[in-house]
Amino acid sequence: MSTPAAANAANSPRRILLASLIGTTIEFFDFYIYATAAVLVFPHLFFPDSSEGAALLQSLATFAVAFIARPVGSAVFGHYGDRIGRKATLVAALLTMGVSTVAIGLLPTHASIGILAPALLALCRFGQGLGLGGEWGGAVLLATENAPPGKRAWYGMFPQLGAPLGFLLSAGIFLLLGRAMSDADFLQWGWRVPFLASSLLVAVGLWVRLNIHETPQFQAALDRNERVRLPMWTVLRHHPRTLVLGTLGAFATFVLFYLMTVFTLGYGTTVLHYSREQFLLLQMVGILFFAAGIPLSAMYGDRWGTRRTMIVASGLILGFGVLFAPLFQAGSPWLVVGFLALGLFLMGLTYGPCGTFLAEIYPVQVRYTGASLSFNLAGILGAAPAPYVATWLAGRFGLVAVGYYLCLTAVITILALLAMGRPTRLSGKSA
Repeated sequence: MSTPAAANAANSPRRILLASLIGTTIEFFDFYIYATAAVLVFPHLFFPDSSEGAALLQSLATFAVAFIARPVGSAVFGHYGDRIGRKATLVAALLTMGVSTVAIGLLPTHASIGILAPALLALCRFGQGLGLGGEWGGAVLLATENAPPGKRAWYGMFPQLGAPLGFLLSAGIFLLLGRAMSDADFLQWGWRVPFLASSLLVAVGLWVRLNIHETPQFQAALDRNERVRLPMWTVLRHHPRTLVLGTLGAFATFVLFYLMTVFTLGYGTTVLHYSREQFLLLQMVGILFFAAGIPLSAMYGDRWGTRRTMIVASGLILGFGVLFAPLFQAGSPWLVVGFLALGLFLMGLTYGPCGTFLAEIYPVQVRYTGASLSFNLAGILGAAPAPYVATWLAGRFGLVAVGYYLCLTAVITILALLAMGRPTRLSGKSA
C-alpha cells in the first residue's frame, strides 16, 4: 500500500488540476448540450403533439429528471468514493455520464417510435444526472485534498471552471452547427453531432484520470483504517444539520445559473424574439464573465473564508433579482448582454468557493458522500424546478415575478450560511 507521502509526490499540481478541470468540463459540456437541445430541439422532435408552450414545458420536465437522479448518483458514487477511493469512482462517474450522452445522440424521435421516444430520452437523462451526481464531488475532493495550506479555495475553483468551459463548448458547437447547416438539416440530424462528439472528450478525460493517484488525505484515512461502513447513513445520522444547511447554502447558486442559461435562452428566443444564434452569442459573452468571477471569488475565499465570500455574493444576487425585469428586454441586445454578464459574473462569485465550502464542512471519511449530497440536493431544490417555475411565472405574472423568485432564494441561502457558522478547515481529522 502506498504511503501518503508517495501519493502526494505522484500527484503533481499540474496533473491534479488538469484531471479535476477536464473531467468537470466534459461532464458539464454533456449536461449543457442537453439543456440547449431541451429548449431548441426536443420540443419539436420528442413532443410534437403538444402546443409550442406545452412542448417546451414537457421538454424542460425531462431536463429536470437529471436533478432527481443526481442525489442517487451522490449516494452510489459517494459510497464507493468514501470506501474504495476517489480515483476509481471518478472514472466510473465519467463513463456513466458519457455513455448516457452518446445514447441520446442515437435515439429515434417521436416520428419513428412514438411515445417510447420521450420515455427513452428521460431514461438517458436520468443516466446523465447519475453520472454528474458522482462526478462533481470527486473532482472537488481531488483538487482540495491535494491543495497546500492557504490554497484550498484556489485549488477547489478549478473543477468549478469546468462549468463555464463546458457551457462555452456546448454553446459554441450549437452556434457553429446553426451557421453551417439549414434549420431543416439541424432538426433532422445536426443536433445529434454534439452528443456523439462527446465520446471523444470522454476518451481524453479517461486517459487523464487513469494516470492519477489517490489523494493523500484519503490515503491517510485508509492507512489509519478510518473508513466508515455506510457513508450515506453516517451523513444522515451524524451530520443532518450540516446536510440541510449545506444544501440551502448552495440553493441560490443553482437557481441563478439555470435562470441565466436555460430560462433566458427559452424566453429570449420565443417571447423576446431573438434568433437562436444571436442569443447564444450573447450568452457566450456572459459566460466569459462567469469564468472571470470564479478565480476572483476563490482568491477572496482563501483570504476571507469561503462562507463569508458566499454570503457577500448571495447579497449581490439579492440585488440583481430586483434588476432582472428592467434589464431583460426585447430589442435591446446591448442591454441583454449587460444583463447576462452581470448575472453570470455574480454566479461566478458564488460558485467559485462553493465546492471548497461544501468539502470543508464534512470530515474526510464521509466527505465525498456529504459534499456531493449537499451539492446535488441543492440542484434538485434550486435548478430542477427553476426553468419550469420561471417560465410559468413569466407567462402568468411577467418577468418581475421571476426576479422576486430569485430574491427569495438568495435570502434563504444567506440565512443558511449565517446559521452554518464558520466551517472547519479541510483536514483528515473527523469533524
